Amino acid sequence: MIVKIFHEKTSHRMSDRPCIFSFFAGAGFLDLGFENNGFNVVYVNEIFPPFMSAYRYSREVLNLPSPEYGYQEGEAGDITKLTEGRQAQRLWELVQDCRKSHHILGFIGGPPCPDFSIGGKNRGHLGDNGKLSAAYVELICRNLPDFFLFENVKGLWRTIKHRLFYESLKQKLHQAGYILTERLINVIEYGVPQDRDRIILVGFRKNLIKDMGIQIGIDQLLPESNFSWNKQILYPQEKVFAYPWSKCEPFQEDSILPCPDGIPQELTVEYWFRKNDVLNHPNTKHYFQPRAGIIKFAAIDEGDDSKKSFKRLHRWRYSPTACYGNNEVHLHPYKIRRISVAEALAIQSLPANFVLPENMSLTNMFKTIGNGVPYLASKALAKTILDFLVTDAKNPGELTQLTVK
Repeated sequence: MIVKIFHEKTSHRMSDRPCIFSFFAGAGFLDLGFENNGFNVVYVNEIFPPFMSAYRYSREVLNLPSPEYGYQEGEAGDITKLTEGRQAQRLWELVQDCRKSHHILGFIGGPPCPDFSIGGKNRGHLGDNGKLSAAYVELICRNLPDFFLFENVKGLWRTIKHRLFYESLKQKLHQAGYILTERLINVIEYGVPQDRDRIILVGFRKNLIKDMGIQIGIDQLLPESNFSWNKQILYPQEKVFAYPWSKCEPFQEDSILPCPDGIPQELTVEYWFRKNDVLNHPNTKHYFQPRAGIIKFAAIDEGDDSKKSFKRLHRWRYSPTACYGNNEVHLHPYKIRRISVAEALAIQSLPANFVLPENMSLTNMFKTIGNGVPYLASKALAKTILDFLVTDAKNPGELTQLTVK
């Protein structure tokens, strides 16, 4: 059949946009990046009800429509049950129904990663969360979307024992007819004020690649000359980490410290705090109160993030990885407190009008923020995929036709 997709600058109907089935959606950071860059999110899967509630709430605040095929949460959001039985059949039917509308159709998701994280449980593919990566790949192989995106921590890619499992997943995808491309990204490359490595695996159906006239070698990998990972990179890692970033300063509450010369100010937490007006954000009062007083908070220098816990951010530097579980505490640069939800959202580069519901617990707020793909990275990944899909278009606003068998 002929499937039509369009460039983000056009004004065609929503039905012309490539469709997205989202898994492990959390509060929707990854989805929002895709939705604001030419894709149509039609199906949302998340097993944890508080995260799904936050997803729904944020869409209402942003005035975004509900997904065409709805929200699958709780038991219906259990991805392991989508690989067999009634729920699996239902997902298959939705995918086939979506194809009737002549869409390009993609799956996106980042399975929970503590079992592969160096600082996490490290149980690998045998852990409860580790098994979800295999389940997600099984979903892809059963439903055969035209493309998919898989996101996970670098431990899955870099740690030897986890890498074997990762390679076995790739082999299954090859056998299912996918041509793959991967990259270990750091989100700071895309303008996120955060040092955060993630492995990104993208695959396209072999028939789609063939119809685009792209030649594939025996390695069954998409040539870098065809899929431009670098096109959306604003700050190459070799340059961004070479800037003369501020180190540590003695902590002083409400101190004033001018931005030093020679650094990209837009990659600093203070720039994003101001950009998102965090002091007037609806989530500005949402932060944990210290249980044992504030003496320890005041003793840590601004910028001292050398310890596993109680890391104080530096206002004129990027943040360490936004990870707020497992007793990891991030302190405000010049306040005697932990960072707020509003500030954490800014560090994840969310738009200033992205809000989490007030009735959500602080634990769940910070958990969904830390689990999410930073918004600017999501946008860049979506744009990279869309640019590849419209690579044959002669003009930016011109429809491209691809044959999907």
